[in-house]
Amino acid sequence: MRKRFLFLIIMVIAGTLIAGSQEPKIILTPRPGPEPRINGAKIFGVRPGSPFLFTIPATGKRPMKYDVLNLPAGLRCDPETGQIKGTINKPGEYLTTVMVTNELGSAKREFKVVCGDKLALTPQMGWNSWYVWENHVTDKIMREAADAMVSSGMIDHGYMYINIDDCWSAKPGSTDSTLLVEPRDKNSMINSNRRFPDMKALTDYIHLKGLKAGIYTSPGPFTCAGHTAIYGNEEQDIMRFVQWGFDFLKYDWCSYDNIGRRDTLPDLQKPYLLVSKILKKQKRDIVLNLCQYGMGKVWKWGKEVGGQSWRTADDLGGSFEGIGTALFRDGFDVYSRDSLHLYAGPGGWNDPDYLLLGYLSNWNGKTVPTPLTPNEQYTQVSLWSIVAAPLIFSGDITRLDEFTLSLLTNDEVIEVDQDPLGKPGHRVSKDGNMEVWERQMEDGSYAVGLFNRGENETNVTANWTDLGFSGKQRVRDLWRQKDIGEFKDNFIVMVPGHGVVMTRMWALAE
Repeated sequence: MRKRFLFLIIMVIAGTLIAGSQEPKIILTPRPGPEPRINGAKIFGVRPGSPFLFTIPATGKRPMKYDVLNLPAGLRCDPETGQIKGTINKPGEYLTTVMVTNELGSAKREFKVVCGDKLALTPQMGWNSWYVWENHVTDKIMREAADAMVSSGMIDHGYMYINIDDCWSAKPGSTDSTLLVEPRDKNSMINSNRRFPDMKALTDYIHLKGLKAGIYTSPGPFTCAGHTAIYGNEEQDIMRFVQWGFDFLKYDWCSYDNIGRRDTLPDLQKPYLLVSKILKKQKRDIVLNLCQYGMGKVWKWGKEVGGQSWRTADDLGGSFEGIGTALFRDGFDVYSRDSLHLYAGPGGWNDPDYLLLGYLSNWNGKTVPTPLTPNEQYTQVSLWSIVAAPLIFSGDITRLDEFTLSLLTNDEVIEVDQDPLGKPGHRVSKDGNMEVWERQMEDGSYAVGLFNRGENETNVTANWTDLGFSGKQRVRDLWRQKDIGEFKDNFIVMVPGHGVVMTRMWALAE
């Protein structure tokens, strides 16, 4: 018995040492306080005559009352839910004031509604099913994702899209009876498979929660996973998506390789020009995401062909084990090499793929923790916010631990991503593994990320000469939501391996 006891003690100590050698999940983001705080986008675009849906993102003790002053004709705010709904028929810019109140006080903030021909005035925020559920996504999974976006509080920080990826339509030749349905109805309009018995009921469910719904297809005859896609039926399928009530479309190149060539620009642009023209004719706003992996330097023409966002590289999670390598290669290097910040802004955004945090599919039938270290996870969210990328989470939204939720819901970091100026950031200096990135903000301040791509902790320096600053700057740590101090000439900070210190800097009067 004594030997067994000693053995157990040794095993516990050994386990502690092994666990201690792993990088800890340190939560830097303070919990939101009980007082009301309004979060998320400060500007929102809609086309004349299209259904309007926007849920005011706000944290604070419930119950909470919502109000919006100077709403344009045709819109109404539900005082209990904060959902703004209706239709605007007259184009224009409408400056409103959003007000949120609970028993501890109130908060207010300006909110601009722009009714015109431009959507996605800030990068999209939401969730996508692919990297956790891949080819076994269902109606139930999507409803549970919508439930989780509300219950977790993500909706209170600006997240709004619940997006189905591949595998919702028929799959010809499948041995799975749930996928074997008639691909199209008598009018050649696409059908969903048996895993999605009623798409309209699904989007209604999502909309009732104050969220928006997204869907996926390919311009070719089949999707990446071999399901029925849109080719030759573009008008009918877009009409179907409108009837079903979708608000977002991921348009994935895949089998279009059998129709067009990757090495000619007209072929690369043709399917996206076609579908965007059809979308513009609809009385429903559907944000278009071009998913063609950066071919033909899509960032130079993505907006011209009607895209509101466009993928800039291959799938970040194409290889589960390679996600960390891809983060630095396709995030940092592709962006800097081709100066992608010059080609994005309100109405069209560079998309380096989804946030791969929390629990993901390992492509072998299991859902496991992301291979990204905690520091790498901070790095991904920071970089995506600085470069104004869509914040689309693709981990298991129903299994959010406190660490993952803190990464997704830091309002000061999200404020950088959603800044209404819409000017993406870029790299200003690189010294070996040490990089400094900056983004100009609407109020004249700058978001500055100090990144360490090396394995070991080291000092990273942000020099005012590189940033274009002069004089003293007030520096705030955005992840900790804490002022650091006033600095002149430079800011030096210790940054962990593969990690980041994300700051915001304001010039001080001399």
